[in-house]
Amino acid sequence: MKRLSITFAALALSVSPVIALDGAGPLVTADWVIENAADENVVVIDIRANVEGTDLGELPYIAHAVSAPYGSAGWRTEIDGVPGALPAIDEITALIESLGVDNDDHVVIVPWGTDSTEFGSATRVYWTFRYLGHDQVSILDGGWRQYDALGGERVAEPAVAQPSDFDVALNDTLLATADDVLAAIDSDVVLVDGRPVEQFRGESKSRVAAVPGTIPGAVNLPHHGFYSSDFASFVEPETVEALAAAVGVGASDASITFCNTGHWASVAWFGLSEVLGNTETAMYDGSMAEWTQNPDLPLDPPRTVN
Repeated sequence: MKRLSITFAALALSVSPVIALDGAGPLVTADWVIENAADENVVVIDIRANVEGTDLGELPYIAHAVSAPYGSAGWRTEIDGVPGALPAIDEITALIESLGVDNDDHVVIVPWGTDSTEFGSATRVYWTFRYLGHDQVSILDGGWRQYDALGGERVAEPAVAQPSDFDVALNDTLLATADDVLAAIDSDVVLVDGRPVEQFRGESKSRVAAVPGTIPGAVNLPHHGFYSSDFASFVEPETVEALAAAVGVGASDASITFCNTGHWASVAWFGLSEVLGNTETAMYDGSMAEWTQNPDLPLDPPRTVN
């Protein structure tokens, strides 16, 4: 498959969340959070970092929300030299139980809502819940920015959670391994690189990747195309469909998203799977950080032999 790339202009779009029963789909509005945050079966998880080091004053938290910063709470870890990996199941389960989430709860994830990279923290945590078999999960579209703009109640401290019991039922269809990706190269499965075009082309690389390049046959859907920083919102389903179609990814095509550590890839996965509704989309957690560690795995352009 020929490698394809698409350049995205700044997107000035508002989002129409995918609405499900009780008004909670993959994305929920700030109005929904304001109305439902106090419900005993709703757990709002604030994953923002450095909240108290900002200029938000004495009331920097969302009322009724528990705090579990994306970078420090334990949502990701390093495994075998690969950063940003999903922790062991018992470890991630313990984190979720410490936040008071049980299997009857609807979880709402709250990022800052500043840009697609930061919003990727929410899509990665969302993917984690879905992989663990918990489908009652949403992201606050626009994050804190939208909540605060609508005058949502602010408090001085995050809520104190009562530890819970959380049962895991892994959805293995959402997690791709290096072996799955290798098999996909010579199949009809579309490999979707969510990194910036410069990294996709091998003109630059992340510090976590051993060498530049992408996986042979991949197409490029840069993460920033899925999010409007100006409007603090995920793009509409028809926009996701158009972006995907522009690089030859159909709404029902089997696909695997990847990036460097499974962060930007989660943005593309969320767009294809949860917004567009493609149930054949998985994410490669290890991504290029893992792939480039193995000199036997192919790259495009090929590795340079010294």
